Amino acid sequence: MPVALASQLREGTKKAHTMAENTGFVSCFLKGVVDKASYRTLVADLWFVYSAMEEEIGRLADHPVVGPIGFPELNRRESLEQDLAFYFGSGWRQQIQATPGAQEYVARIRRVAQESPELLVGHHYTRYIGDLSGGQILKNIAQKAMHLGEHDGLRFYEFDSIPDEKGFKTNYRAVLDNLPIDQAMADRIVEEANQAFHCNMKMFQELEGNLIAAIGKVLFGFLTRRQRTGSTETVAA
Repeated sequence: MPVALASQLREGTKKAHTMAENTGFVSCFLKGVVDKASYRTLVADLWFVYSAMEEEIGRLADHPVVGPIGFPELNRRESLEQDLAFYFGSGWRQQIQATPGAQEYVARIRRVAQESPELLVGHHYTRYIGDLSGGQILKNIAQKAMHLGEHDGLRFYEFDSIPDEKGFKTNYRAVLDNLPIDQAMADRIVEEANQAFHCNMKMFQELEGNLIAAIGKVLFGFLTRRQRTGSTETVAA
């Protein structure tokens, strides 16, 4: 008997979702405070994560649980490569490396794929549906904050192969609900989805130090300019 996995994933990850949004990096991002150096590090980390995810899901295309959710129109690796070329140039492969948090995330994806492939569904749902749902909003924030062109460094948020986002998500939920799993496996998938959120939070937390340093540098520059202006005005008076 099919289980209502879609609603269980939505309800079962609400707390983790809120925690992820409240990390310093994401909170600042949502408020329009985006440091380009930190952001391009995130893009590089996501490339490592999605490369692992898409390689494993592609390898498991015939798996009865993993195969049905492997929608190629969701794939992000190629989009991220376009963004990396924008931020780092044509030699981006030689310039990027995964942060410790991203390495841990990738290792978990690889381990899950080998030991219990069904749990990849939790990772897939957490990343891809989150990207699809909030992509346009996040794209607009990043574009304004970093003064970018319409597509420059923002391909990650563009799902050109999905013209009907609402219809796609309805179909995706139906696929989740009809996967050949029992309730025990559904519980494990929800638990793994929460682990995916924690993996993302670790990556975000690593970026906070860079962001705080960047904000501090801006504030220091602002205060220094004010002090100089104040000194000049005092002398002039």
